[in-house]
Amino acid sequence: MAGSESWHTIKANMAKKSKREMIHSPKGMHDMLHEDIGYLERILENAHDIAEFYGFTPIKTPHLEAAELFLRPLGETSDVVEKEMYTLRTKGGDFLALRPEGTAPIVRAYFENGMGSFPQPVKLYYEGSFFRHEKPQRGRFREFRQFGAEVLGGDDAVLDALIIKIAYLILREIGFSAKNLLVRINSIGDKECRPIYKKELTNYYRKKFNYLCKDCKRRLKDNPMRILDCKEPECVEIKAQAPQMIEHLCETCKAHFKSVLEFLDEGQIPYLLDNYLVRGFDYYGRTVFEIFLEDDLQKNDGGAESTGPDENKTPKIALAGGGRYDELAVILGAKNLPAVGMSMGLERIIHEMKRLQITPRTRTEIKVFLIHIGPAAKKRSFTLMEELRAAGISAGESISRDNLKTQLNVAAKIGAKLALILGQKEAMDGTILVRDMVESAQETVLQSKLIEKIKAKLKKK
Repeated sequence: MAGSESWHTIKANMAKKSKREMIHSPKGMHDMLHEDIGYLERILENAHDIAEFYGFTPIKTPHLEAAELFLRPLGETSDVVEKEMYTLRTKGGDFLALRPEGTAPIVRAYFENGMGSFPQPVKLYYEGSFFRHEKPQRGRFREFRQFGAEVLGGDDAVLDALIIKIAYLILREIGFSAKNLLVRINSIGDKECRPIYKKELTNYYRKKFNYLCKDCKRRLKDNPMRILDCKEPECVEIKAQAPQMIEHLCETCKAHFKSVLEFLDEGQIPYLLDNYLVRGFDYYGRTVFEIFLEDDLQKNDGGAESTGPDENKTPKIALAGGGRYDELAVILGAKNLPAVGMSMGLERIIHEMKRLQITPRTRTEIKVFLIHIGPAAKKRSFTLMEELRAAGISAGESISRDNLKTQLNVAAKIGAKLALILGQKEAMDGTILVRDMVESAQETVLQSKLIEKIKAKLKKK
């Protein structure tokens, strides 16, 4: 767990640094500039539209939560709890954590805000920053942004399929090709049938104990299913012959999973049965899934049964994931609450959008540029910009510059169709020069007629 230093230690470390040394952002944190924000806005606009069409409403939960909210459901042996969670002790003695994921806070909010009295199921979507002290890598940071959607209070298989469909549609509509998206899906059973599978899995891995990585040797005792999620080469190789949960599902879980797949077939959503797919947190049960971006047609990896059109693809990059978590509310000390949800990593999606040359959200084209010459014109420009905005005219300005040539160059660089030139004389007599930036023709117009003239000229462009 990433803890907090004492204030005295922090001050001592600061004193050692040169006063002239520039402070940098913490490792794994990053600034998001206008280009990336354009991509972010495109993702979120599509996500909001799709989620709201299907009846989801927005929710925002605090960045700081009681650490216990995550310690219980994520599992004490999970990487997030053991190594990655940022925790702190407040002056009042509260033990808090920067939220590492979004599902547990949503369930807390459901009960705390009396959503049990709402029409069920309750559909919620969220977006925001989350925090994990992990090794920064491609598309992954210690502060990262996610969009998520959760359905609480319903156990029908159609809700599992709906969550998968929403994640898939968002990725499709921001520009990813259908031929490169594939849902990997599995059922990990419930508290009735999973214990039998865990026992068989434990027996299998005990025979392979000496070949497991250090972490998986420990996982074998605490939660053997976590070994299936290990990325170490030796553990991946051993997994290929491990028992499969699909063979141990009870009749109820089998029927539920079969129904989920039938809905995906109906929605023409390509999927692959991955018999070893698990999620990293203890609260998941029954349906689990991840949506991968795949570039190349390659041979299937072990444990995956193909059912989609691109059955020879090997997963490359997971852009979204989730599943059913009917047991989470009980783990948190509340009454039973069937639920299913998903989340998608926004930085990773942005990275792949850039790589595949998917365009960001386009900014409003600036068609008019206001230029001033002299103090009186500058003051008039200050109010004239607001008149243009109120009229719905997209306008640019360089109000802090006074040189005519410099301002004209800026207008040309941004591709403005018209330049409005306001000098001292024009400011005094209530006129303004309107220059066509393409034809270099200009005319003098009364300021009172300016809006009308601009709209007429732009209509011809």
